[in-house]
Amino acid sequence: MHHISQSLAGRAALFTLLPLSLAELQEQRNADTDTLLFNGGFPAVWSRQAPAYDVCRNYYNTYVERDVRNLINLKNVSQFQTFIRLCAGRTGCLFNASALSAETGVSVPTINEWLSVLEASYVIFRLLPFYRNVGKRLVKTPKIYFYDTGLICYLCGIENEQQLSTHPLRGAIFENLAVLEFLKKRFNSGKDANLYFYRDQSQREIDILQEFGSQYHAYEVKSAKAFHSDFLINLIYLKSVMGNTSIAKTQVIFDGETEINTPENGMMNIRNITHS
Repeated sequence: MHHISQSLAGRAALFTLLPLSLAELQEQRNADTDTLLFNGGFPAVWSRQAPAYDVCRNYYNTYVERDVRNLINLKNVSQFQTFIRLCAGRTGCLFNASALSAETGVSVPTINEWLSVLEASYVIFRLLPFYRNVGKRLVKTPKIYFYDTGLICYLCGIENEQQLSTHPLRGAIFENLAVLEFLKKRFNSGKDANLYFYRDQSQREIDILQEFGSQYHAYEVKSAKAFHSDFLINLIYLKSVMGNTSIAKTQVIFDGETEINTPENGMMNIRNITHS
C-alpha cells in the first residue's frame, strides 16, 4: 500500500480477508473441537492437509525474519519473539503493557509499537471494552486476541491436539475462536467490527457484546461440553443493568453437541456460531 502513488479514494473497495471461517470450512467444521482449534484457519492446512504445526512454524519464522524487520527497526529479535509468545499466553486477557515491558526488558512505548506491528500485519487484534461513552472505549484497556488459533498453539508450544485438550490455555483459545468467528462474519459481509467486551467495577464480565445501533447482543463463551445454569448469571445481570430493551439477545456459546433455546436465553454449540 505504501508504494501506491494515489490513494484511489472513492474509486477502490478494500476487503479484509482473514483465515478461513467455520462457514467457509463447511463440512470440516464438524470436526472435533480440538482439531478446529489446533488447525486454525490457514487454507493450506485444510486444502492440502499440511500439518498445522509446520504451517504455523514456517509462517511465524518468515514473518519475523522478513515482515517485522521491514516494518520496524528491530534490533533484538529474541526480545520480540519473547513478546509475541507472551501475548499468546495472554490470549483473551487485558493488555498490560507495563507487565510485558518488565518481562521482555524493553520500554512501554516499544511494547505499544510492537503491538501496533502485530495488528498491522494481522496477527493480533484488540477487543475494546464497552462503554456508552465512545471516548472511553478508545482509551480503556482492551483485550488481545489472535487472528488464527493454530498460531496461538504453535507460539504456546502445543504440538498436537492431545496436548491441546489438557492445556491450561484451551479455554482461552476456545474463546478466541468464538470472538474471531464473529469478527470474520462481519468482515466477510463487508462491514466494520462491532464487537466489545463488558466488564464493570465489580469484575462482572461478558465475553462478547455486539452493537447494533441502540441494541446489543450479548454472548458468554464457555469451553465446557455440558451446560450449567451458572453460565447465565452474568447475562441476566447485564439485562438488569442495561435493560431488556437494550439487550435484544443473549446466548451462551459452549462446546456441547446440543442446542437449547428458551424465550429469554439461547445456547448454541461452537459449530453453529456462524448462524447467529
